[in-house]
Amino acid sequence: MTTRDWLTAVRFRPRLVDCLAAGYTRDELRVDLVAGLTVGIVALPLAMAFAIASGVTPQAGIFTAVIAGFLISALGGSRVQIGGPAAAYIVIVYGIVVQYGVANLLVCTIAAGVLLLAMGLARLGALIRFIPVSIVIGFTNGIAVLILLSQTKEFLGLDITMPDEFFTRVRTIAANIDKAEPVTVAVACACLAALWLWPKSITTSGQALEAEDHGTEALPAGGDHVPSRDRAFTNTMRRSRVLMTRLPGPIIVLVVASATVGLLNLDVETIGTRFGGIPQALPAFAWPDISLSTLRKLLAPTITIALLGAIESLLSARVADAQIDDRHDPNQELMAQGIANIVVPFFGGIPATGAIARTATNIRAGARTPVAGMIHAATLLAIVLAAAPLARFVPLAALSAVLIVVAVNMGDWHAFRDFRKYSIPYRTVLLTTFVITVVFDLTLAVEIGLVLASLFFIYRVSELTKVDPISLDGVPPGIAAYKVFGSLFFGSVGKLEPLLDPVSTPARIVILEMHQVISIDNTGLETLQALARALAKRGGQLILCGLNRHPAAQVARSGFQEALGTANVVPHLAAALFRAHKIVSETAQPELFESSEPA
Repeated sequence: MTTRDWLTAVRFRPRLVDCLAAGYTRDELRVDLVAGLTVGIVALPLAMAFAIASGVTPQAGIFTAVIAGFLISALGGSRVQIGGPAAAYIVIVYGIVVQYGVANLLVCTIAAGVLLLAMGLARLGALIRFIPVSIVIGFTNGIAVLILLSQTKEFLGLDITMPDEFFTRVRTIAANIDKAEPVTVAVACACLAALWLWPKSITTSGQALEAEDHGTEALPAGGDHVPSRDRAFTNTMRRSRVLMTRLPGPIIVLVVASATVGLLNLDVETIGTRFGGIPQALPAFAWPDISLSTLRKLLAPTITIALLGAIESLLSARVADAQIDDRHDPNQELMAQGIANIVVPFFGGIPATGAIARTATNIRAGARTPVAGMIHAATLLAIVLAAAPLARFVPLAALSAVLIVVAVNMGDWHAFRDFRKYSIPYRTVLLTTFVITVVFDLTLAVEIGLVLASLFFIYRVSELTKVDPISLDGVPPGIAAYKVFGSLFFGSVGKLEPLLDPVSTPARIVILEMHQVISIDNTGLETLQALARALAKRGGQLILCGLNRHPAAQVARSGFQEALGTANVVPHLAAALFRAHKIVSETAQPELFESSEPA
């Protein structure tokens, strides 16, 4: 295979290329510019909050959002995906930092990037969709709970070291809750209330502003006309609400909280007191210390980062597709995620993936192409270069409030509220994944969740598989026919085992009508071969009829059709009965068939 053929097979084609090739207009640039600026401002407090909660410096989160955000948009397979540090990574990254250190976190991130790139090159993107939604909801809700728990320290202003183990962490918080700082708690609660009450809808506000610009008169709830003397006041208030919804709540809360803490000289820990501020400079390139011995001990966390990154990014892209009526390229998205995670650690960054909340904000702000994501990254970089010194005034309590709102919003809590509506297997998988994520480990939770989901699926399919006798009239004794429905695989072959017993199935010639069999695996094929051998020992024969495409190909490819005899693999039941009559008439010892009872 030549290099050109290999590139064609891999199909490395970012969505940006398609958007530009279709003709990028000035109107698209205008809306992408507005969306990119909006998301860039929204992403700033989130990037700092995610980094601090992960146990690294705030600039690590910002540089990750800048570099990874640009690369994921420029090289990805989605029109509107926004990449960067994500809340789902907080617990994992924090654990790696505590156990292995920041240097090894960078190594983990690079290795995970290589793994993601390899998954994209191998075109495994579609396989991520095979993860059941019950597992996704279970580990997402579990991560949300862990984030909420991790922010208790900053929210209460506790001067403690948070342990890794869940129950120990709960006991530590409970033992020190009386040491909470009242001023810190007050600031955190005020920020939390402001974030919770801040208007959420960008799209609605834009429509309202457009109506105002076109002179449309607004009507109150009852439908009555607004008196002319009150119209100016009403329109002014509406414009104020529209302006508030256009301003991102987190950035406004951080600005007000920082100003309040600074002007009142409140004794609250800030980015400056803990980290010394954020450097007003471009990220510096540094080569991480990578060795094979280091990679061996980091294998488990590397797989965790790659797996979660793949799930989160493709889940975010699917959510975006539903909102913009589009279809992303999962393999291209994985390759972009891999490249971003390979590059980011060389500039001190942390793991990155597709961010559902920022992607949704990008869509609501009107983004049409990946250019919006690239502008979002440029906006973040411009803010850092222009206003980095001001970040030292940001109180950590305000960032904890931001993360608490993010955690609450990321959880799919109605799944617990509607628990009784789901089947027992669904509930079992969801609850097991949730509990193991919270108490033990995300990777273990996904592994056990997949095992449970697979076992329930196997049981369900095996229950659906049926082997029922067919009533036959006017056939010689010793001939029995059975209709097989479902899938003959390792979980359902037990349904054929009674046919192997000469006591329960005394017939010498057995016809299996299989037009409703959708698949046969090797175990099912071996069971059919065993049945054919058992019948041959009794002087009989197995006849297969009505094989669908996949079962027919499996029977032919394995050599079973040749061993059974091509004449014994027929298209329908009538041909099978004709073949059975012919075998009876041609046998040298017809009395062998006279001793058996009809099925």
